[in-house]
Amino acid sequence: AFVKEHYGENYMAAGEPAKKNAGKIQDAHEAIRPTDISLTPVMVKESLPRDLFRLYQLIWKRFAASRMAPAVYETTMVKIRGGNQLFSAAASRLSFDGFMSVYVDADDEEEKGQTMGAMEKGSALTSEMEVFFQVCPCKIIAVTGSDGKTTTTTLIAEMLKNAGYTVHLGGNIGKPLLSEAGSMSPDDIAVLELSSFQLMTLSASPDIAVFTNLSPNHLDIHKSMEEYALAKENIFSHQGENDLAIFNRDNDLTHAMVCRAPGRVLQFSRLTSLEEGVFVDNGTIVVAQNGKKRPLFSTDRILIPGEHNVENYLAAIAAVQGLVPDDVILHTAETFPGVEHRIELVRTLHGVRYYNDSIASSPTRTIAGLRSFPQKVILIAGGYDKKIPFDVLGQAVQDHVKTLILTGHTADKIRQAVLSSQGYQKGQPTIVMEEDFSQAVLTASRMAEDGDVVLLSPACASFDHFKNFAQRGQTFKAIVNGL
Repeated sequence: AFVKEHYGENYMAAGEPAKKNAGKIQDAHEAIRPTDISLTPVMVKESLPRDLFRLYQLIWKRFAASRMAPAVYETTMVKIRGGNQLFSAAASRLSFDGFMSVYVDADDEEEKGQTMGAMEKGSALTSEMEVFFQVCPCKIIAVTGSDGKTTTTTLIAEMLKNAGYTVHLGGNIGKPLLSEAGSMSPDDIAVLELSSFQLMTLSASPDIAVFTNLSPNHLDIHKSMEEYALAKENIFSHQGENDLAIFNRDNDLTHAMVCRAPGRVLQFSRLTSLEEGVFVDNGTIVVAQNGKKRPLFSTDRILIPGEHNVENYLAAIAAVQGLVPDDVILHTAETFPGVEHRIELVRTLHGVRYYNDSIASSPTRTIAGLRSFPQKVILIAGGYDKKIPFDVLGQAVQDHVKTLILTGHTADKIRQAVLSSQGYQKGQPTIVMEEDFSQAVLTASRMAEDGDVVLLSPACASFDHFKNFAQRGQTFKAIVNGL
């Protein structure tokens, strides 16, 4: 009914479930409610024609950004007559046979099985992001990496906005952009954060690709570290000779990728001077291009704390060279307050500062957070097990933590990593195990003294007890603000 309203009788609802629930489908707009579900195209043999893209815009706005009540949602789909395309909100209840494009919930195991079967019959695996790359009319800047993606992506977008550009921020951050592509101008700029899952099937690369760093992550999903790294490489592997790829010189894995970039290359470094790129020299950020070196500003002008945020700025500055004036970059550095859940100061109570770093879902991310403070902290860590090693975290905890409070499924793994680290001495740090997350926060508060820092930086994903890292961070902030 929704599609007929916009496209007439050339489009029809299809399938027995839809026929049986026709009345519910007609009233679908009344049942919409928010959800985190992401409907993505997983099979397509050719680019979407213009009229189909317009239809997809409507479907995306109605279904992907919202969700109908289960009784309606599980039975609603649209088939385009003659186009051999199926849009389904519950495709696992249907057969994929005979359809060129199917839009499904990529987290459904049954749908994954049907997807594999369709691929074996000749369908190609793709994604919403790949379709966006096909239809986007403007320059695309995209960011990936194991850590720092969201902050770097946001920084690039903020710098461009401050310079007067119309910016579309999306991908793994913000909102899906496909439904907005039709209204984008060639002079606009799309800034995307791309995860390994979004990159796995991508057969196109952005005009400017930024690779912040690479370390083991998501090995509960990827078959191996090699598969994870290869997925990430898609951000630059399809670039042309005039496109730009930006790499972290201080990360051995990303530095090794430089020789595989098909286009132009810039590197950034917090530790090493570069002949070409963006680096730190005696506390000053310097841009080196075409044989000339140009100092920008001191790193202490950056409002958000941490050496890792200096690296995020280096990556962002490299990405906007030739697009954003130096004075606008400095203004952004002095005024940008950071992104929620990233070393976010929640409250100071009785001389104790409480920081929310819930985004830290890997050991390297937590290590970066620990290095942001000049003193040893009270650290709350632990969570969902992504099957990544915690060895590197053990030494960092010894060096930067006075009290370690562990909770969640990985609590014992992290504890063993600390006990096994070189030079460990009993009681340095004090280790406390708490099954309940709320109790872990209360224990940290009880043990903290005037001048201490309490840091939530879990080094793990949140799925053992929370919907996502944001819910975990909000829970932490609610407990702290209730002390």
